[in-house]
Amino acid sequence: MTVECAEGQPGQRAGRREWGALGVLVLPVLLISIDNTVLGFAVPHLSEGLAPSGPQLLWIVDIYSFMLAGLLVTMGTLGDRIGRRRLLLAGAAGFGIASALAAYASSPEMLIAARALLGFAGATLMPSTLSLLRNIFLDQRQRTTAIAVWATMFSVGSALGPVVGGWLLEHYWWGSVFLLNLPVMAVFLVLAPTLVPESKDPNPGRYDLVSAGLSLVAMISAVYGMKSLASHGLGAAGVASLSAGVLLGVLFVRRQRTLDAPLLDIKLFSNRGFSVSVITNMLTMIAFIGALFFITQYLQIVLGLSPMRAAFVLVPGLTLAIFTGLFVVRLMRRGGIGPLLLGALLGVAAGYALMTQLPDTSNRGVWLLAVGFTLVGAGVGAANTITNNTIMSAVGPSKAGAASAISETAYEVGAAMGTAILGTIVTAVYASGLAGVPGISAAGMDEARQTLGGALNVAADVGETAGTALMREAGAAFTSAVHVTSLIGAILVAFAAVQAFLVLRRPVRIRAGAEEPTSSGGRGRA
Repeated sequence: MTVECAEGQPGQRAGRREWGALGVLVLPVLLISIDNTVLGFAVPHLSEGLAPSGPQLLWIVDIYSFMLAGLLVTMGTLGDRIGRRRLLLAGAAGFGIASALAAYASSPEMLIAARALLGFAGATLMPSTLSLLRNIFLDQRQRTTAIAVWATMFSVGSALGPVVGGWLLEHYWWGSVFLLNLPVMAVFLVLAPTLVPESKDPNPGRYDLVSAGLSLVAMISAVYGMKSLASHGLGAAGVASLSAGVLLGVLFVRRQRTLDAPLLDIKLFSNRGFSVSVITNMLTMIAFIGALFFITQYLQIVLGLSPMRAAFVLVPGLTLAIFTGLFVVRLMRRGGIGPLLLGALLGVAAGYALMTQLPDTSNRGVWLLAVGFTLVGAGVGAANTITNNTIMSAVGPSKAGAASAISETAYEVGAAMGTAILGTIVTAVYASGLAGVPGISAAGMDEARQTLGGALNVAADVGETAGTALMREAGAAFTSAVHVTSLIGAILVAFAAVQAFLVLRRPVRIRAGAEEPTSSGGRGRA
């Protein structure tokens, strides 16, 4: 069955088949969110097993998000043209293959390449799932609930990831965490052809390959430039890459304005609810993913918790995100998107502020981190539901792929920059704060300053006395780096809260998808 994205009739409501399709479409979301959390917990084990350098470790973590960010707009628009379900099925198969390659990577370079392939395949998943929901659920109230469930799956996956991943890391090698993807993809590939209807833009126009190339190169250049500047300071390579990305981005936007069938409809940003929600998504994810990068290392290496115990510290916050993501739907129906986002994001900022007080040796750190991350999880869960619903309700069904691609691009750019910027700040502050330790050679100290996992390896090699002293100093240096980074995260999220409230405090025009015409002239009643 193929849905050609014509506007439905007012009151057209989803039935059992449509809700079954929702259950299938959340599986890729669940999988990707599990991957994000599991990888964070696997960082110490990766450091020990593959011995990557500091830059290699950051590339292992963020190359996935870089590829996603560069390809989401292209893939979202491609799905509008060739069929979203068709693209989704191809991407799911590719994601499973790339997961197997990552699981059995034998070097940092091989794992980086496998993660890049995961990003390429993953770029087909997220915009396709959200745009399909936009076309399956034409009733505004049902669509709000469906998008809330979709957004909540990020939290469900994040809650399951640490528990399942922690158990795997205690019993198997680090590569086992990637094998989690295979059974989920298998179930999806069996059920999706039966339950999920095909949909596409009936009048997509010509696909512009030049725009696709500009989008990819501009995004990767800009993100790499920001990463380079964050890692190495003001250098020629970082400035050149960022400048090239900005220039190509400007050319991309100018080209879209001249095309009859643009790859990206720039007019979408004229809706203030759409544009501010996209920005809020990006800023929130910078802080959230950046925090996960250092929290898992703090719990396992500084405080010495096992992967399972560390996972359970985060589970309350990740679980609460599930409930806030669904509960906020009821509040949204009463209006006031701006105040809701303000409250949610200020809660996130308060959680990060608590993390600036974490100790480096006391069990008090476990409880303080649990409370802080609970605030973070609750706020992020609510914010994701609000922003994603606002984004998808601002467009008609025929442009759902493009809108969801923009939303996911902001999400993945934020995730990439969270690791690149905040992760780099953690690494830089940690390295500068780790002084020489008696009994450790200069070469050993250089390795210890690369990553906290590197310090753990050196400590294991040099013996108990010097090793204990090194880990004590490394733990103190890393905790200080967490304090600095958490303060930056708190400020960033507080800024996101204020800008969202100021723009969205007035009522936002929400397109009642099935009842209103699309910006491209779709049929329907206003």
